Order: sequence, then C-alpha cells, then structure tokens
Amino acid sequence: MKHLLLITAFAFTPVMSQAQTSGEVIEGIVRDHILSGFVQLEQKTAAFSQTASSDCTPTSAALRDGYADAFDAWVLVSHLRFGPTEVGDRGFALAFWPDSRGTTPRSLGALITDQDAVVDSSDSYGHVSIAARGFYAMELLLYDAALSDGANPQYLCSLIQAVAGDMATTTAAIAHDWREDYAARLIAPSSGGTYRGEEEVLQELFKALGTGLQFTSEVRLGRPLGTFDRPRPNRAEVWRAGRSARHVVLSLTALRDLSLRLSAADPAIAAHLAEGFDLALARMESLDDPIFAGVEQPQGRLRLEVVQQAVNGVRAEVRDALGPHLGVAAGFNALDGD
Repeated sequence: MKHLLLITAFAFTPVMSQAQTSGEVIEGIVRDHILSGFVQLEQKTAAFSQTASSDCTPTSAALRDGYADAFDAWVLVSHLRFGPTEVGDRGFALAFWPDSRGTTPRSLGALITDQDAVVDSSDSYGHVSIAARGFYAMELLLYDAALSDGANPQYLCSLIQAVAGDMATTTAAIAHDWREDYAARLIAPSSGGTYRGEEEVLQELFKALGTGLQFTSEVRLGRPLGTFDRPRPNRAEVWRAGRSARHVVLSLTALRDLSLRLSAADPAIAAHLAEGFDLALARMESLDDPIFAGVEQPQGRLRLEVVQQAVNGVRAEVRDALGPHLGVAAGFNALDGD
C-alpha cells in the first residue's frame, strides 16, 4: 500500500493562527473543509455520470476510474452527516452500508430480472429503494460478475446510467444547499436559527469528528475483524472494488484535517492529535492489505487490530482533551443504538 497517503483528492493542510476566534475557526472549517469537499463531490459525480452516459460497460477502465474518483470524494466528506446530507435521506441514498441483510443485491437483482422501466429516468430512479442507489449499489454493478453476467446488457447499461445520474443529482442538491443556505447557518448562528451560538456549531462539528472516528474503528475496521474465531473479510467495505484500506486512509486524512482545525487554539492538543492520526496512517501505510484479507491469519489480524488501536487512541484524545477544550461533549451520534 505504498504511497497510499498521496491519494487524497485535495490536500488537507490548514494554516491557522493560535489567535483565531471560535468564529474564525468555524468559518475556516465551513469554507475549506466542508464547502470545498462537497464541491469536489459534486464535480466528481457529475463527471462519473457523464462518463457512464457514453461508456456503460461494467469492466470499462474509464467507468471504473470515474467511479473511484467520485467515491474518493464521498469518503472525504462522509463524516459530515448533518444538514443537507440528511435531507430526504440523501446520505443513505449515496451510501447504504453496512447492508447486513443483503438488501442491495436483492434490490438490484429484482430490477434486472423485471427489467423495470424506472431506469429510463434518473429522476424516477430517485424514488426506488435506497438500497439500490448510490456508491455501494454501483460497486455491485461494476464488480459483481454474478449480478451483471446474467443481465440483459442493454438493461444493465441503462441501470448503471440511472444510478450514476441519481448520484449526480443527489450530490448536486447537497452542494447547492450547503452553498446557498446551510453554510451561513454555521457561520452566523442566531437565537432563532438552527444553531443558537458558536458553541452549538462547535458541538455539531465535534460530533461529526467523533462519529467519523467511531465509524472507521467499529465498522470499517471492526466488521472485517469480526471475532478471533470468526473473522469476516467479506464484510470489509467495498472489498470487491479493492477499496477497503483506501477508505480508512481517506477517512482518517479528512478527520485529521477537521481535528487540527478544531484544536487550532491549543498547540499541545493539536500536536497530540496530529501524532495520533499520523501513527494510525503510518500503520495503514505498512499494512499492505487492500481488502483486509489478512484477518483470516493471526498475524494479519493482529496488524489490523494495531491500526484499530491507534484509531481508538485518537478517539480518546478527541473525547478527553479536545471536547473539554471546546467546551462540548460527544453527545448522541448516528451510530448510537445500532
């Protein structure tokens, strides 16, 4: 997995002054972390949809490369599951995973078997089951031969184009709402607004950081680890596309950026967080196991557990040092109770 750290779609290198006010910290995060990320996502999914409109062969290198670029952009903002991302379940429409019941392959299989005409319009496709939409559905369409080999090629092409078009429509709506409305809610909180003050905005951003770290530790790493007696490599995220480790690196890179922005006023906390993230990323760099297949062997499992321990070390630093520094607590998050 050499040089995996260089794959980020944009460089997270915040330059911040220790004299920044809370308002300046928030404005910088909104401008350089949130808005820039969703612009990238909008552009990459639009490009992928355009590629699919002219080249819909599942094994096409151009199609798969476009998918990879768009997916990278999603992972870099996937921790921002509030505001426009959650309107109309947009986040789930882009990223329905984990799918412990196998709903996505069943939903796609039913469409293919019935040759459902809903694929004739990306607007219509936006009303199908969430399980048949977004990045994880597209992974099956592009990388699961069992699903695609028996399909009518013309219908499969239309289905790929519909899913890609729906993804582009969804991400464009998210980016639009951030630009035109939600960014201002964070930058200028008010007594009658969504956020009544800067502390509530920081609480939201802190929660996004904590939830992102939890998801990477417990889901992206925890699912393939399973138990010692029963590891589950085929529960790794997008293993068919060979992206499991890539997503951990992308997520940690984005979360590192957010954590350093939030801790800008305290060099000691920022340094500890940077050290913790860098340790986790270095361990991922040396893992050389793109889909976590090594968890079936004791040594491979141990190496992935070491990565998970490093991520959990960052989580502890965020909870015990960054939270009190910001005057906020972790609170409820989207993973609680799952």
